[in-house]
Amino acid sequence: MKLLIVVDKLLTGFDAPPATFLYIDKSMQDHGLFQAVCRVNRLDSDDKEYGYIIDYKDLFRSYTRSLKDYTVDALEGFDAVDVAGLLEDRLTKAKERLAETREAIKMLCEPVPPPKHENDYIHYFCGKESGNAEQLKDNEPRRLSLYKFAASLIRAFANIANELPEAGFGKTEIDQIKDEVAHFEKVREIVKLASGDYIDLKLYEPAMRHLIDSYIRAEESEKVSAFDDISLIQLIAEKGPDAVDALPKGIRGNKDAVAETIENNVRRLIIDEHPINPKYYEKMSELLDALIAQRKQQAMDYKEYLQKIQELSKKVCDPSQGSTYPPSINSPGKQALYDNLGQNEDLAKEVDYTILCARQDGWRNNRLKEKKVKYSVEEVLEDEIMTDQIMEIIKKQTEY
Repeated sequence: MKLLIVVDKLLTGFDAPPATFLYIDKSMQDHGLFQAVCRVNRLDSDDKEYGYIIDYKDLFRSYTRSLKDYTVDALEGFDAVDVAGLLEDRLTKAKERLAETREAIKMLCEPVPPPKHENDYIHYFCGKESGNAEQLKDNEPRRLSLYKFAASLIRAFANIANELPEAGFGKTEIDQIKDEVAHFEKVREIVKLASGDYIDLKLYEPAMRHLIDSYIRAEESEKVSAFDDISLIQLIAEKGPDAVDALPKGIRGNKDAVAETIENNVRRLIIDEHPINPKYYEKMSELLDALIAQRKQQAMDYKEYLQKIQELSKKVCDPSQGSTYPPSINSPGKQALYDNLGQNEDLAKEVDYTILCARQDGWRNNRLKEKKVKYSVEEVLEDEIMTDQIMEIIKKQTEY
């Protein structure tokens, strides 16, 4: 390998599929080379910042001169304005990017009050009051910035991790950088879990996990993966107090951090599930509020709190455990109708039967088919406003 060149400017105009790495092992020039360069130059995803060219044929042997005049050698035949700034030294660019990402995440976390322990980050990025839905929502943009900046920092570090001395960093500075990257990755992990955001971000974790394990640390990979296929609330519901052992060290060693993390996750699940059965999850929200108040008033010990939060988690995950339904109300759809129709068993059964008779394939995405269902339900309820409310619930039920 003679030269590694980084491309950092978006060009468009070619239909060839994008790529991140380009290995040049045959002679190329003019249009063919330019088009190949543009493939790695295309920013086709949010997490791609630049592409790499590995030049085995030494096509860019006049690299220094070509930086001044792009109309010679490898890119001969193209106007200078078309390729100006196209090629940059990879190591220099990587060092600049690392400095930028370090500064960005430090500025974001600067307002976190000292001593900047786990709870301080949770309060700043989630909310000062655990389980407060408004604070969780208001702080969401702040959390998303944290996740974005932390991911950028990890990638920037990984891009230069094996060449830090060559980039001009001394041993002390290298150790400091590694500590910073590990610290902010830990903060990202704690905030993501404490807010319940880890459920939404699971799809992005495998690639990030690989970077962390390869260049930063790999001690807690198994602990983090405990939530790959099951949510924290499901884990609490199944294992109770033992589920606390699956939390990161920074959280499980602090009882308040454990409680606030669980409460935020329960609240997040209640908010997400509320449209499916509003009446039921309003009741669950009230139970959570009461439990949080009891904990803050120290009206129960920690062990009792974990038992009660387990009971509540079971009810939030499965409405059949939170209410006693008549034998005929034997499905989530019927239960939602029953709860939101004044617990009128006969009315819930009649609406359920009406929906099954009136629905047609793909009715949710077809205005005329949806109207047919609505009119049929309205004939039963004889109330237009109530029908509109029930229709919103019906459309959320998978069984219909």
